[in-house]
Amino acid sequence: MPRSGPRPAALTTHLNAHLKTRPSSSGGATANLARMPANPLTDQNWATETTDTIVSVIDTVRTKTTTNVIYAARGVVFGLLAAIVGFFALLILLVGLMRGLQALLELGMTWERAVYVSYFLVGGVFSVAGIVLFKKRNSAAG
Repeated sequence: MPRSGPRPAALTTHLNAHLKTRPSSSGGATANLARMPANPLTDQNWATETTDTIVSVIDTVRTKTTTNVIYAARGVVFGLLAAIVGFFALLILLVGLMRGLQALLELGMTWERAVYVSYFLVGGVFSVAGIVLFKKRNSAAG
C-alpha cells in the first residue's frame, strides 16, 4: 500500500541526483528536471494542483453547459404550463361571455332565440377579426 506524506530523504536525494544527471533529448547537455514545473517526481503539490485544475475545468464546463440547459428546460416547461393555463382561462372566459350575452339578450326575446342571436353575434365578431387579420398578413410580409 502506498504511503502518504513526505518522501524519505534517501529517495528524494536519489531522485534529485538521477534527474540532474539525465541527458537531455536535445543532445549533449544535461537537463535540470528537478526544477521542471508539474513534475510528479519532484513537485509534492503536483497531485493537488492537477486535481484542482481538473475540478475547476469541470466546474466551468458544467456552469457553461448544464446550467444553460436547465434554464432552457425550465423555460420550456413553465412556458407550456402558462400556455395551457392561459388557453383554458381564455376558453372559460369565452364561455362566460357567451352565457352573459345570452342572459342579456333574453331580456328582449325568448331563451332559444337569444342563444341563436348570441351565436350569430359572436360568429360575426370573430369573422370580422379574421378578415382584418387576413388583410394585414400581406402588409406585414412585404
